[in-house]
Amino acid sequence: MDSHCADLHRRATIIDGLVFFSDGSTRDMLAGGVSAINVTVSDMGADFEQALKDAMTWRERCAAPDSPWLLVRSADDIARAKQAGKLGLIMGWQNGKPLGDQLDRLALFHTLGIRVIQLTYNEANLLGDGCLEKRNAGLSDLGLKMVEEMNRVGIAIDLSHCAPRTCLDAARHSRSPVFLTHANANAVIQRPRNKSDEVIKAVADTGGVIGCSIHAYLSWRGDPRQQPLLEDFVANVKHIGERVGYEHVGIGTDFPSADTYEAVRHVMVMSRTKYAKSGGDFSDAFGDVMEARYPVETPTPAQFPVFTEALHRAGLGDSQILGVLGGNFQRAFARAWTAA
Repeated sequence: MDSHCADLHRRATIIDGLVFFSDGSTRDMLAGGVSAINVTVSDMGADFEQALKDAMTWRERCAAPDSPWLLVRSADDIARAKQAGKLGLIMGWQNGKPLGDQLDRLALFHTLGIRVIQLTYNEANLLGDGCLEKRNAGLSDLGLKMVEEMNRVGIAIDLSHCAPRTCLDAARHSRSPVFLTHANANAVIQRPRNKSDEVIKAVADTGGVIGCSIHAYLSWRGDPRQQPLLEDFVANVKHIGERVGYEHVGIGTDFPSADTYEAVRHVMVMSRTKYAKSGGDFSDAFGDVMEARYPVETPTPAQFPVFTEALHRAGLGDSQILGVLGGNFQRAFARAWTAA
């Protein structure tokens, strides 16, 4: 890496829009210069009681003496984490299931520190349809009320795994920015979880951010001899940036933050078996090998500086790169986390 890119990376406030699992390790994220990560702190199938336990476990982890974590409650906490050399924890979910049909649970979980909630996972729940649900019915009446309440208490709305109509309903109804924390453009690479330009524009129109991903389920072009390439990630950044503005582009790697990938074998198996429509074709070609799900250049979060270099080579200006690395998420999260 040349000195200019190295300096740019050091100056950047770097936010990973989606980390699907963490065993508590900060090693590779801090090695990569990352300031804060949106961690899925509860399993996608967690119920209310489990989500409460998970939130308390992470709060205790952050509060421990000499903890390398800093709990993020506001956008200012992200800057504090960077200054302190800690990893900012943005507690998030990838499924609204723990909310049940109780609106008041949002205020409870906000108090505990939850700051991002994906309305649905791949299938339907009480709030609406996920991206693998064939009927594409959008948000339910309850889902619309949850969007209003999330705006009111200051929890960011994530639509990454949501069905197209669910995304459009939420974007139209929300008074705060909505997010695709980890999604790419179907116009670049057609995958079940990627989004149409219509959905991407709707998210951007709210002031939200699309976190372009390196994960194979979002960036693989279907060649069984070739895992995802970093150039595929860059192609998505440029496509989205040129259509809706680079101020609406971020990074959502869909990495885990763990000492070894053995810690996430259960998730690899789940994604291959329960959600074969999402990425079973890739698993058939490469097996349950987590490293294969990412570009050769970036097998772990420790290689985060490579993103800065790749964006620079692609012709983005310094201010655009700083925004994509995390400035855009930081700005939009600040708005979404402001109670209405």
